[in-house]
Amino acid sequence: MTVKKIFAGLGAVAGMLLCLQCAPSQKKDATDTSWDALAVKNARAQIGLAIDTIEASGKCLNPVTMTPEGKVYYCGYADWRSGFFPGSVWYLYELTGDSTLLPLAVKYTEALDEAKNLTWHHDIGFIINCSYGNGLRLSHNEAYKDVMVQAAKSLCTRFREKPGVIQSWNVTGDSWQAKRGWECPVIIDNMMNLELLFEATKLSGDSTYYKVAVSHADRTLKEQFRPDGSCYHVVDYSIADGTVRHRQTAQGYADESAWSRGQAWAVYGYVMCYRETGDRKYLDQALKTFRFMKNHKNLPADLIPYWDMDAPNIPNEPRDVSSASVIASALYEISTFDVPEAETYKAYADSMMQSLASPAYTAPLGENGRFILMHSVGSIPHNSEIDVPLNYADYYYLEALKRKKEIENK
Repeated sequence: MTVKKIFAGLGAVAGMLLCLQCAPSQKKDATDTSWDALAVKNARAQIGLAIDTIEASGKCLNPVTMTPEGKVYYCGYADWRSGFFPGSVWYLYELTGDSTLLPLAVKYTEALDEAKNLTWHHDIGFIINCSYGNGLRLSHNEAYKDVMVQAAKSLCTRFREKPGVIQSWNVTGDSWQAKRGWECPVIIDNMMNLELLFEATKLSGDSTYYKVAVSHADRTLKEQFRPDGSCYHVVDYSIADGTVRHRQTAQGYADESAWSRGQAWAVYGYVMCYRETGDRKYLDQALKTFRFMKNHKNLPADLIPYWDMDAPNIPNEPRDVSSASVIASALYEISTFDVPEAETYKAYADSMMQSLASPAYTAPLGENGRFILMHSVGSIPHNSEIDVPLNYADYYYLEALKRKKEIENK
């Protein structure tokens, strides 16, 4: 073993010890019966069962959703959803202070190491920031910085100069994207990947990542939104001259409809951009899109959106809890900003989260593939993942619980 490897190992051990010393502690009494305390307790038990299954397999499995046959689907490191389960374990460690979760979070995170070199899709931000980003924040493992910066470099290979955006999907051969006639499609989901770039600039001192993120956020702000605050799912650009070729949808009901998770990505993405830049126009857009959803005539009384707010068979359409958990998490962050009636955003998030934590959306222990939440939708137009659990719904639900706890503990 080289001296370099010895010191690297010692550094990892030191980081682990520091993490254990600074481990978050559960503030509330074990007998606390508030809905959020019970939600955390349930999440720890349910994901604990998922962990038991993974560990018993002898493999590093990564649960995503349920198949039509009722089995858990596990993904590889390159899947855009691969960072959410490791991230959920980090959040549970933070919420409960349970130190037995720490080595598991580390193991599941480091299984994704090769993802830092992915260049064929845009979701490396989801993969790396949710896993390694939380890992760096909670374990202080210096090696994670290099992974995040390399991942940001990989993401930036998808930046297209003329339109000033990061291309979301490759358009090749007879792919369904090619059949749509797209050239440089950008989906609103891509806003979520910008957080990795902002982090990379802070970690490396290289402003390139920050500038790419701002360029993408600005062009998306200009091209992807309607006057009422709602957003298109897909904007297709010309690589040659940067002009807009199409404004359409991939996962929504129609090109002009309001696909709910797209609205959620927009709210969260621009809240994050405001946090990282201080540019008020980003927060203004996030608030405008949230108000569009809040005031929509088809929003159910329990605040959990339909998969698309313009779907034709409302109220007999599937709900999408992933949209709700993403919006709730964003609203908790908005409530910490200097905005008028900031407390109303927290109250609204609390209402959404109480719905999610109820038996209507939280699965009984041991059921639902051992995912926390029921009733998410992946893509109805692709007949994929309809009314199933999804690991990113759980991830943002746990993040929302964490943010609520931080606000109330201040």
